[in-house]
Amino acid sequence: MLVFIDDSGDPGFKTQHGSSPVFVIALILFDDTLEAEKTSLSIKELRRKLRVSDYYEFKFNKTDKKFKNSFFEAVCPHKFKIRAIVVKKEDVYSLRLQNYKENFYNYIIMQVLKHNGGTIKKAKLKFDKRGEKTLRDQLRVYLSLQLDNKHKKIFTDLKFVDSRQNTLIQLADMVAGAIYANYSGKDKKYLALLQKAGRIEDIWPFK
Repeated sequence: MLVFIDDSGDPGFKTQHGSSPVFVIALILFDDTLEAEKTSLSIKELRRKLRVSDYYEFKFNKTDKKFKNSFFEAVCPHKFKIRAIVVKKEDVYSLRLQNYKENFYNYIIMQVLKHNGGTIKKAKLKFDKRGEKTLRDQLRVYLSLQLDNKHKKIFTDLKFVDSRQNTLIQLADMVAGAIYANYSGKDKKYLALLQKAGRIEDIWPFK
């Protein structure tokens, strides 16, 4: 199993000073490596169709509506599943989570992996490379301990990859952005497309 993970919004809690009111983590699940490769190829072919560089990066917040429409039309027929967690920050009362961005980020990642309905086993996790190496190492250790991964074997490998070079991390970004747009009241269209295509396995409004 391959799982590609990205977020939308930001982990800060200064919502009156620009922090997002909502934070989303999206997981893209592939049971089949070949299907992951087919999906990646469709995204690469889409770049050619749109006449952009082979190095063009699809990012929801920087992509116009025409490209978004084309992107979701290209990926929706493929066999992947989406699990996500949506956090409305007004519902978070822990000062530890409010005051320390990395604690909040790590905790939410852990929650969405832990409460997976038995769907994630022996997965290879791929995260967008973010922050300093020390912080990435902390996330790896934190997840191993909190998920009791030695015994439950939720993941066998955890890597941080450059989103500019990984189309499936870009897929995770686009999906996270679509979910964020829906739950922040900005645009419900793209999540509706994913739902209609049967790609949504679970979206958990965190409480």
